[in-house]
Amino acid sequence: MQKIAIENRHSNTAFVVARDDGDFDLRWFTPKIEDDLCGHATLASAHVLALRKHSVWPVRFHTRSGVLTVARDGDSFEMDFPARPPQPCETPVGLLPALGLKNALVMKSRDYLVVADRAELVRALSPDVDALSKQDAGVGTIVTAPGEGDVDYVCRFFAPSIGIDEDPATGSIHCTLAPYWAGRLGKDTLRAQQLSMRGGTMQCTVVGDRVKIAGRARLYLHGTIEI
Repeated sequence: MQKIAIENRHSNTAFVVARDDGDFDLRWFTPKIEDDLCGHATLASAHVLALRKHSVWPVRFHTRSGVLTVARDGDSFEMDFPARPPQPCETPVGLLPALGLKNALVMKSRDYLVVADRAELVRALSPDVDALSKQDAGVGTIVTAPGEGDVDYVCRFFAPSIGIDEDPATGSIHCTLAPYWAGRLGKDTLRAQQLSMRGGTMQCTVVGDRVKIAGRARLYLHGTIEI
């Protein structure tokens, strides 16, 4: 599975295996490691099951982060993930310079959470990926700021130490982002926008110690290549 992920060269490759009880086993691999939680690959797995006419929803995936469920509403899917609120931490030396930021609030859950003042700062980031990869091994960096218009917050995600220079659309980071912004904005349902080159939008709802993350998937490659 790791070799296939290396060959695919995507931020995560999902592997889904049907179980005798009607549930599914699900594992995720970056080009460098087996991931402990991946949102967009979970949503994609549910999307493929829908394309294959899977009829029992919500679907249950057994993963390294426990049993995760995904509900379906037409071409939209809602994932039920564990909340991972950020905690205060010391700012690692070199983290903000690697991002090209001078001042920002830094917290930590699984990943570092860097909070900027304005969405345009997040949009304009051009980090030093090599320097960023020298931060804590296996840890990514989420950069976020207040949103604009009907968007509550914006974000980007960099994890070069695990083979992801920048992830185009990330579900798992909202396990940290949603509790943070829910507390700051005083609302439980939030609209998020990921400002990667490809971009992505999600709706997140904090329910106790869980976060429901809703989004859509699109099939971009279909066919068989024979060599």
